[in-house]
Amino acid sequence: MTDSISQWRHRLTAGILALSMLTAISASAQDIEALAERVSEFTLNNGLHFIIIERPVAPIATFVTFVNVGGADEPVNNTGVAHIFEHMAFKGTRTIGTSDYEAEQLALDKMDAAYTAWMEAGYRDNASEEERQALWQEFEHWQEQAGQYIQSEEFSQIIEREGGVGLNAFTSADATGYFYSLPQNKAELWFYLESQRFRFPVFREFYVEKDVIMEERRMRTDSSPQGRLLEEFLSVAYSAHPYRNPVVGWESDIIATTIADTQRFYETYYVPSNMTIAIAGDVDPARMRELAEQYFGPMPAAPHPPSVKTIEPEQRGERRFVIEDTSQPLFIAGYKTVAADHPDAAALELLSQILSSGRTSRLYRRMVQDERLALGVQALTGFPGVRFPALFVTFAVPNMGVPLEDIERVLNEEIDKAKQGDIRQEELDRAVTNSRASVVRGLNSNMGLALNLAQAHAQLGSWQDAFSYLEELEQVTLEDLQRVANEYLVETSRTVGMVRNAMAGGAE
Repeated sequence: MTDSISQWRHRLTAGILALSMLTAISASAQDIEALAERVSEFTLNNGLHFIIIERPVAPIATFVTFVNVGGADEPVNNTGVAHIFEHMAFKGTRTIGTSDYEAEQLALDKMDAAYTAWMEAGYRDNASEEERQALWQEFEHWQEQAGQYIQSEEFSQIIEREGGVGLNAFTSADATGYFYSLPQNKAELWFYLESQRFRFPVFREFYVEKDVIMEERRMRTDSSPQGRLLEEFLSVAYSAHPYRNPVVGWESDIIATTIADTQRFYETYYVPSNMTIAIAGDVDPARMRELAEQYFGPMPAAPHPPSVKTIEPEQRGERRFVIEDTSQPLFIAGYKTVAADHPDAAALELLSQILSSGRTSRLYRRMVQDERLALGVQALTGFPGVRFPALFVTFAVPNMGVPLEDIERVLNEEIDKAKQGDIRQEELDRAVTNSRASVVRGLNSNMGLALNLAQAHAQLGSWQDAFSYLEELEQVTLEDLQRVANEYLVETSRTVGMVRNAMAGGAE
């Protein structure tokens, strides 16, 4: 639900929500102990886990439903289906958003059958244009029939009318999350609405919403130099692992995905054991448990979803590609590294901060401030996700007239300095301190707390791991930084991508 050059950093970091959120929760031992005293948790018999954070600073509660499924889990032919289902979750319920659910569902079934037949005819060499046109007309007929029962936006209007704010969601390579806040005396409304939309999902306006998603893809990827670069970069960097696929989906897969496909995806991954719900605010844990049992207890248990079994093969050498485009030149390079639960993840995170976090960082001072080579530069780890071995990425937007070769040379020089042990203790200390400083934002936000703790439980095993990560950061030494730079930031595991200005004949 949830591109100009000024947005490049947002574009690049959108897919690594997980690690950035983990590092945002950093605090003193006293702060963590005080918070821990306000956290309780329980698991329903069906496997659905709840985390309750008591925070009575205002009569508001924030609700987060975190589902441990993202783009990396999608089946062949259906890339983008996680994002498609996310959109469907805002279309209401069997009683909200429709004037006659039974009649609407009948029309939806016939609509999906007609669309499937039209699509399959397109794959057949012997299908005539007349046959396809007739099937398309039948599809449009049933889509129109279904549409007459729809009361669009009723779900969100109810939430807004009852004082809800921040209704939104995200889909990443690793996960899908849904969230909003309500006055604390409206908590039961949230339990009712959330249980209904995930126990009995509806696929209302499915093909209309797919058109919206297709336009989103065109805007953020096809029409964006940064988007095209990132999509090409991942598809080159990964040979086998599904991290190579765009979260929004390949165009042909978005077209091919049907309601039946999306229903199967929901039934496989939206099971209680794969979902975590976190509630933060002025709430009574005992009452939250009563409501959880009442509204989510009837949700049937189901087999835990299959895990991704594809292991990315060892890269045999550097990979390079160039995109000729009528745009601002861009540079990106990535190195194969580790998942977030690996012991080296903390050292790689701090190395990325030392290189490019803030105006005192090495890359900013040299490339943006002193030598004026780049309009912006960033190093980050955990792209495009953190559940599986990911990439350590450097990205730069050169200033006008600066050759991309100069950008690459300076980035390599700064990485080589790290390999040689050039980083000072004060730089490491500052990076750890910066992680701690973010505690004010993290601990003063219901949303930050709920999202962080839900994610930590789902992906690391316990909400407390959101805080133990700080301890891992504090244990990193200068020797660790030098070691991981030499072990992971090597040419044989590197993928380099560039956007060259085609209008300038390849010159920057």
